[in-house]
Parts: sequence; C-alpha cells; structure tokens
Amino acid sequence: MSCGTVGKCTAALALVLALCATVVFARRHHLEVRDDFRRYILLSTFGFYAGGVLDVQVSHFRVDHGTESNVFGLSLDKTMSDSMNPYLDSHQDKCILTEPVSAQSNGPIVFFKMDLKNNVVNVSCSKEWQNIHLYKDRSGVPALRSKRQSFAKVSDSKAVYMQRRRRAASNVFPSNQEDTDEGLDVGASTVCTKLTLPLERKTEDDFYYYSFHFAIYVATKQEEGLYNLYFHSCPNYAPNNPYELNFNVDIEEKNSGNYLSAGEMPLPALYFMMSLLFFLSGLFWLFILRKSRHPLFKIHYLMGVLVFLKSLSLMFHSINYHFIEVQGEHVEAWAILYYITHLLKGAVLIITIVLIGTGWTFIKHILADKDKKLFMIVIPLQVLANVAEIIIAESDEGDKEYSTWRDIFMLVDLLCCGAILFPVVWSIRHLQEAAGTDGKAAINLRKLKLFRQFYIMIVCYIYFTRIIVILLKITVAFQYAWLDEMFKEMATYVFFVLTGYKFRPVSQHPYFSVHGDDPDDDGDDGEVEILTQSGLSEGIGKVTNRSQPSLAAGSATLVESHDEEREILISKRESSHEYD
Repeated sequence: MSCGTVGKCTAALALVLALCATVVFARRHHLEVRDDFRRYILLSTFGFYAGGVLDVQVSHFRVDHGTESNVFGLSLDKTMSDSMNPYLDSHQDKCILTEPVSAQSNGPIVFFKMDLKNNVVNVSCSKEWQNIHLYKDRSGVPALRSKRQSFAKVSDSKAVYMQRRRRAASNVFPSNQEDTDEGLDVGASTVCTKLTLPLERKTEDDFYYYSFHFAIYVATKQEEGLYNLYFHSCPNYAPNNPYELNFNVDIEEKNSGNYLSAGEMPLPALYFMMSLLFFLSGLFWLFILRKSRHPLFKIHYLMGVLVFLKSLSLMFHSINYHFIEVQGEHVEAWAILYYITHLLKGAVLIITIVLIGTGWTFIKHILADKDKKLFMIVIPLQVLANVAEIIIAESDEGDKEYSTWRDIFMLVDLLCCGAILFPVVWSIRHLQEAAGTDGKAAINLRKLKLFRQFYIMIVCYIYFTRIIVILLKITVAFQYAWLDEMFKEMATYVFFVLTGYKFRPVSQHPYFSVHGDDPDDDGDDGEVEILTQSGLSEGIGKVTNRSQPSLAAGSATLVESHDEEREILISKRESSHEYD
C-alpha cells in the first residue's frame, strides 16, 4: 500500500465522516435517547466559573400508562477534578434517587426527581451544596436579563434575606409570574429540599409525554466547579424488568459569554502557538535539507511533510475551537479541514515511524515481506483509531455509541502503539546478528546504539502521551484540564525534534564516521568508514590518510586529506545506491 493511496483513502473517509458529523453541536447539546435500557446516562460534564449558566430542557419523556409510579430524574453533582464520580462508584447496583439526599456525603449533589402522578419535579440538595440559584428558565438569570427587567443583585443581603423569608414560609417553587421572574435564591439545604418545578404532561398515541425546564446560575466563586449531569432510570436497576427510555434533552452551557468549559478556555491559543511552533520547525527542517551536502532520502522529505501536516491540523483545530468558544458550535468548513488533516497526519505519522523502525534507507533499501504485512495491518488500524477519536469528539456523552467508540479507540490505539515497536525490535535483532558475523562489528554496533535509542524514545512517547497525560488529567483541578493537552503536544514536539536530530542527513551519522582517537590505531590521523552498503561500497572498509616521514629525500611524500574531500568521496559512493 503506497503512501499516496493511503492519503487519498484517508482524505475521502475524513470528508464523508465530517459531513455526517457536522449535525452534532459542540456546546449546545441536543440528545435524542431512543429505545435505551441504560441505568444512568451521562448528559454533560462542564467546568463553570462564576457567572456561568447551565440551561437544561427535558422534553418528550415517554411513559406508558400504569407506570407513573416509577422513579426517574436527574442528578447534578459538583467535583473539583475530572476523576471518577464518587456517587456512581458506590451506586452501580442501586438507584441513587431512591436514597434520601441527606444521606449523600461524597460531595455536593442536587436531585431532580420526577413525580409523574402530581406533575411536579421535586428538587433537593445535599448538605454540602452551600447555595443554589435555580430558575424556571434562563430568562430569569440575572446575567441574561436586560436593564429594564433587572432586579436586586444576589449580593444585596437585605433583598436576599427577604426573599428567603418569603420562600421559607411557602416552601414551594414560586408559581406566579412575578416570583418566577425573580427566580429562586436558596441558602440552606432545609429550604432546598422543598423546591418544586412544574412538569408538563400531554397525551399522544396512548403514551404520556412529560417535559420540564430549569436553569442554574453559578453566582459566586464558591460555586465554581466541574458540574456533572446524569439522568437516572431506577426501573432499569431491576434485573428482569428493563424499562425502555425515550426522551429528548437540550443543554446549553455558557461561561460569561464563553461556550468553552473552564478547562478548555486556553485551548484555542495553545493550539495556535503549537501550530506556529511546528510550522517554524518545518521551515527549519527544509532549510537543513536544502543546505545539506550529504545524501538525502525520501524518508527525510516524508518527515518534513509530517511536520507541516501536524501544523495544519493544529491550526484548523484552533480555529474550530475559536468558533465553538464564540458561537457554541463549530463551522462546518473548518471542521472538515481539521478532520482531513488530522487523519492524514495520523496516517503519515505511523508510516514514518514504521519506516524508520524498519531501517529503510538507513540499514536496508528494500522492505521485507514482514515489513509490508505490518504496514497492511498498522495503517488501517491507525485510520480506524483516528476515525473513532473524531466520532468521540463529535458525539454527545449521553449517546449509546459514545462509550463503544471510546473503547474501540483505546483498544486500537494501544494495538498501534505496540505494533510500531516490532520493526524497531527486528532492526535491533538484525544488527546484533550482523555485528558478529559480517566482520563490521563497529559499524553495526553504532547503528545498533542508534536504534536502541529510537526504541526508548518511542516507548517514552507512548508511555507519556497515553498514561502520564491521563493521570494528569484526572489529578489536576478542573480549570487546569488544558494542561494535559499542553503536555501531550509538547511531548509530541520533543519526539519529533529528537527523531529529526537522530536521523538527520549528516555524513558523520549514520553514513560514515571519523575516528581519530582509536587506541588500536595509533598511527592513524583520521579514517573514514562507510556505514551503508551498496554495490560500489561493498568491500571498501576505510580510506586512510597516513603521514609518514621518509628518510629518502627523493621519495618523501606527504598525503593530506581534508573534510571536504571526505564528504565528496562519500557522497559519490552513497549516490550509487540512492534508488529513491
């Protein structure tokens, strides 16, 4: 499979995938759940700063006649990092909504339990939830109201105190229009446990359809955090009686005019800076190739193409995130460009690493059958991994296919990471055997050292980008979630730089080497060893320059050799087998 064929197939696949994926919005979620039997569904995870608004609308929730006693609802918990949810870990076999909220002690959490008989949604908060600003819809949020509709700020202690006294006396969600516009400001969990939201019901096709709407305003710095919204279906916890879920949910998350989560806000600038860095590095690589007086191979140009594809991919990724930040959704044209370059970059990256690992042009100039078979396996796997990664990015977390594609991506990505190590191991074994059989131990041992270093580089790159970065992501606070992307891109850049340095087109390495301090050759002032083999260089071991004083005046001769002569000599001999 040639690189050109792989590139065309990848581009076509990326175009089809992008056209299909553009119907999914980025930070304005519209999720349609159909014929779902899951116990709980993760609807959204978003990091809020002060001034953020979470707007949730559940609609067309279908319920069969006679099943109004079943318990359904939402839970909204707040954490400080993207680690495992403590409530889900302890409630894998029991519905959390069946327990009193006062019994929850693993962090702040709010229950929205649907009372299908009385057509209300009961809202209750745990003790750890210090304050909640709950509104019937986003039009009542102070930050979104016009000056004409403005009312006393939350910081107005007198107004807040009077509102709390009125609501403490009624203990219900305000039903008239005046109170609804003012919204709800709750300061104590005893008041929060008595809140209700209206639940609309209509009958169609012998089914009941329920809908409700609410908005939460993050007013203070103490309320900042990573908010996780789940839908719970308690009947599905029964082993032999699964309940079929059908409903729609629309979610809009916003941070004071910014649609990005708190941990994603620096990403547009980060991707742009890394794109610029890779682009400048690609120009420097082209400068090295252009000014080099040493033999160049196709692998060197392929390495340059990889750097520019990486730069373009990051640039389009940055632009895509910018439009998500401003509009809450991406622009189709930029998204398609990003997907195409991302898939091409992934394919070229795996091709480059495998070609270098096989020793193509560095040890041998023809790929073995096992190398070709490896290409036929690894390249489709890499394309599949990139497709899965794009589908994950474009899917809502609540989609049934989301977890499936995530598992596929992790599995295929690990297979690719393991597969690219095989050619390096084969090259190391080949050099170890050649070092003791062909009489050129010094040359092969030098190559062996190079490929051992490359093997260590690949292992460190895989370990850092697949394990360390994930551990970092679940450890740092929610507002620093961008650090995992920064370290991942920096690790990629360091890997590219080290690979380019180790396999740069320099005569001293790996094509020939100059020895001047060999203790076994005290009489040699310098020698040039040919490290690559071809038809002309076969059997030529070294070109030696010896300066020996002659006692006879007529036969005295001094032979000098300069660096330029050595390079010209080696270039001529290397060009004899430069088939590419």
